[in-house]
Amino acid sequence: MKLTPILALLAMTTTAFAQSGATPRISAETIDVPGHGQMLYTIAVPRDLQAGDPRPLILALHPGGGSRGGPFLQQIVEPALRDWRAIIVAPDSPNRRWSVPSAEESVLFLLDDLLQRHEIDREQILVTGFSMGGAGTWFMATHHPERFSGAIPIASAPRDNPLDRIGAMPVHVIHSRDDQLVPIEPARAAADTLAERGHPTEFTELTGVGHYTMGGYVLALREAGVWMRQQWDKR
Repeated sequence: MKLTPILALLAMTTTAFAQSGATPRISAETIDVPGHGQMLYTIAVPRDLQAGDPRPLILALHPGGGSRGGPFLQQIVEPALRDWRAIIVAPDSPNRRWSVPSAEESVLFLLDDLLQRHEIDREQILVTGFSMGGAGTWFMATHHPERFSGAIPIASAPRDNPLDRIGAMPVHVIHSRDDQLVPIEPARAAADTLAERGHPTEFTELTGVGHYTMGGYVLALREAGVWMRQQWDKR
């Protein structure tokens, strides 16, 4: 378990968290989802993307409270995981939960579309999200484990998602003990359960970072990304 002091976090800005490498092309796009209409999404595509060079794919699920995928991608996920040189997609949820059919089916349709249009390394597909998006990460990892290679839920509870269905994918949980909205105990208990079963699991516990200080989680996500790549390298 890792503890990240608040002073270290506050001494850095989101810009400081950004990793080396060129910023990707970021655009807002829409996709027509059968039965659900149009869904807006933001996508970051590496500038050096070329044929014969499959890249990781990161599904970034935004939090609730009126948030959208674009700011979550640009302010949190892309700066943290830029060194992955991955394609990052952040859909706008059509509902207040990622687990309802309209959101679930729209996200899966979007992923299938991206897999057809881009060269994706199908052994390196990550799902991550914050708060509502973290709950969506637990949901996607447990209900569609065949689609993902790893999961990083942030500031969220696993709820009633069946942990035994995650399969072998590595899971890195990030939570703050000072989260005033989502208690840390359910997230820690889920990580402990997975670890006790011999599942590749890591739990990063922050201190002094509130639920609404989302920028305070960037460094932790970056470190979780390093851990995730290490797990993939062991396969």
